[in-house]
Amino acid sequence: MTEALIQENQVILIALIGVLLLLFMGLALLLFFFSSRKKIVDKELEKKKLEVTHQKEIIQSIIITQEEERKRIAQDLHDDISSKLNVINLNANLLKDGGLSPEEYLIVNNGILEATDKTLESARKIAHNLLPPILEEFGFKDAVEELADSFNNSRKINITYNINYLKKHLNPQNELHLFRITQELINNSVRHGKAKNSTINISHKDNNLIFSYTDNGVGFNSDKKENKKGLGMKNIESRVSLLNGKYSIGSEVGKGFNILIVI
Repeated sequence: MTEALIQENQVILIALIGVLLLLFMGLALLLFFFSSRKKIVDKELEKKKLEVTHQKEIIQSIIITQEEERKRIAQDLHDDISSKLNVINLNANLLKDGGLSPEEYLIVNNGILEATDKTLESARKIAHNLLPPILEEFGFKDAVEELADSFNNSRKINITYNINYLKKHLNPQNELHLFRITQELINNSVRHGKAKNSTINISHKDNNLIFSYTDNGVGFNSDKKENKKGLGMKNIESRVSLLNGKYSIGSEVGKGFNILIVI
């Protein structure tokens, strides 16, 4: 009877130990689950925080770019338009006051006509920079070809291009964004890269538009984040974001620059 009781107690003890082990394991699993869940939530929050920060940087870049563009337009209006209008105004007042000899009258009148022609040309130039008429009338392909040819004619840089894409990939607003990106890249190649040659390739694969740009300029260390965060690159990044695209850049000191944009 005593031996049976001892065996019964041992069974109960083993059962209790088993239950406690199960409870311990369950508790450990719960702790592990909540700990893992917390890490996942923390990572998601950090990811969202980085996304919000990135979006703020893009918005700030757009605002800075707009302000820079306004300053440039204001400077162009002041330097190219206002100065010429002052000349026209002064010469017009000379005509109004009278007392000019026929020769003087002819000189002043020719001065007004010349200043007027230059003012009209400056106004066309400013309007063209704001929105090239060829982009609105004929589309992105012709606008980029005209842009590249104008740089080729200026001998500042030699640009080769191959443009082949489906019209469905770009609506008019997106054509403008990609055109501005192209402008920014070429200007960077000339001003900062000191490049002599560059290449623009635009093609399509499946449902994507592939934009590739390279130059043979001085390049930079693309591993350094600060080299990717200049105003020009922020402007490009913000426009790529508006296009719902992705981009990657590569550059080495002395080995030029390249960027690939997939939309």
